[in-house]
Amino acid sequence: MKEEVERWLNKAEDDLKKDEDNFNLKNYDLTSFLCQQSIEKALKALLIEKTGKFPKIHDLIKLGKILNLDENLLKECELLNTVYIESRYPGISEDKYTKEESQKDIRTSKKILKWIKKKI
Repeated sequence: MKEEVERWLNKAEDDLKKDEDNFNLKNYDLTSFLCQQSIEKALKALLIEKTGKFPKIHDLIKLGKILNLDENLLKECELLNTVYIESRYPGISEDKYTKEESQKDIRTSKKILKWIKKKI
């Protein structure tokens, strides 16, 4: 594994650990945001592994399409894609990011990360 790929993958795994820590603190909006961040970094790690580069975007669907992810994984990415914006703004994050929503985001991010790690 390339050193840069390893750094990105380690950061993705670190974000996933931090999202679980924040979940336990009931910081559900931050939990979901870190789930999105984890998958963004993992997708970029896979892109580096396959192409040596990645676009500087945050859209998980666009990153997934570059990697030719199957429809099921793209749908999983779509679930996390809106989190990048919604989890950071007042008036949205307080109402949307509940314990149940964050649990779903954690499950989704773990599933995608597991798949990506198999591909690297």
